[in-house]
Amino acid sequence: MINRRDFLLKMSLATTGVALGFSGLQQRAYALSMDETFATMRAEGFGGLIPTPTENTGEVFLALPKGFKYKVLGKAGTLMSDGNKTPPLHDGMACFKVGNELRLIRNHEVSNGEIPHANAAIGIHPYDDTTSGGVTTLVINPKTLEVIRDFVSLSGTLINCAGGRTPWGSWISCEETTLGQGLRPSSLSKQKGGYPKSHGYCFEVDASANSTVTPVPLKAMGRFRHEAVAVDKHSGVLYLTEDHVTAGFYRFLSKRPKHLKEGGTLQMLAVKGKGPFDTRQGLKVGQQFATTWVTIDDPDPIAADLDESAVYKQGLAKGGATFSRLEGAYADKQGQIYFVSTSGGDNKGGQIWRYERQGKLNGLLTLVFESPSRDVLDMPDNICIKPKTDLLFICEDSDYASGGGTADNYIRVLAPNGKMADFAKNVTAGFESTEFAGSTFSEDGRILFVNLQGVGATFAIWGDWSAFKS
Repeated sequence: MINRRDFLLKMSLATTGVALGFSGLQQRAYALSMDETFATMRAEGFGGLIPTPTENTGEVFLALPKGFKYKVLGKAGTLMSDGNKTPPLHDGMACFKVGNELRLIRNHEVSNGEIPHANAAIGIHPYDDTTSGGVTTLVINPKTLEVIRDFVSLSGTLINCAGGRTPWGSWISCEETTLGQGLRPSSLSKQKGGYPKSHGYCFEVDASANSTVTPVPLKAMGRFRHEAVAVDKHSGVLYLTEDHVTAGFYRFLSKRPKHLKEGGTLQMLAVKGKGPFDTRQGLKVGQQFATTWVTIDDPDPIAADLDESAVYKQGLAKGGATFSRLEGAYADKQGQIYFVSTSGGDNKGGQIWRYERQGKLNGLLTLVFESPSRDVLDMPDNICIKPKTDLLFICEDSDYASGGGTADNYIRVLAPNGKMADFAKNVTAGFESTEFAGSTFSEDGRILFVNLQGVGATFAIWGDWSAFKS
């Protein structure tokens, strides 16, 4: 049995200095030590979850708290306004207000077996006509939450997983692969790759665009298994995550603010005095680390064709820190960057990190939360903070039951006191294990938009957001 006094001493030391906003971590540790259950780590949230039909079709996809309602939008396979069918595998997403409209800019994580297919592009002006990933835009009436029109806004990209919104009104869509012209071995003695163009880049889509944009790969932002982007509006610095078992946390310093096509410098986070520090296991919630940045000399290496860790290895050689599968990232109003390690932690159930900039080169890295049990948090993915609150909404991607995870997927909410609540559960018949993705609030905080990837559906959720109890 845990020694209560030793436990409290360790946790007190670990949580010293945790910034206001998640200052309840120490109290949570105390409560856990008293009864040694995980019940004390749960918040009441918005209440129990009830299977709920949509307001517009009557289908049941989600279990939500009493009083919350939702509509289903932009389902895979439905015909869009531009004559194209809605692609499947909805993933990262952001909501913008453009004039009197709401606009959802939405990724599609389509791979087509990771081999080229002739004329596969989902729309005009493709970057690579042999790939069928990309981005769609949904223009939504903010009063009725109905789609006014929808269309392909980025075509010919590959495995568009997550990304991030910028303060200047654009969406950065990221490719989660480094496949290119080279051929790699794959399962069943097959090969993957062989594309006419290299992949593994970020692409920018203007939220106000009314048709498919001309794709420009932002090569200076690195060629690796990109996941998410978060932009500090105060400094203009872009932070990037990498979804790999050995991953780096990066930042991009553009030559000219808001003009990413003009290039810049890519750097990887390093922990001061720790050498190539491994953050994946053996840490305590509340631990903090002084950090700096090391420059990636070749952000677009040809070696990435065959080695998806080619960029990461450059940073590692200079003392960069290693994380496990970095996915969602989000910048709060102070410019602090929250990001998740999907399989980090002692039970591989996930970690939530916060990075705080301290001058041009230095920073502070804090382990805000680590899953103590897969029933509390199981493999976090996309995240967002509800406007005008400190509530962090977390999409789960817990479809890895064979790896110790659960079969269910939730949207969880991390409260400022460090407790976790359930907000939504995927109860779609036959698709219960598919992940939530793309969580994003309207700018006024009234509507939460989110996707169920395997279902290929986007949801608009609303209710009494003031009812949260921690």
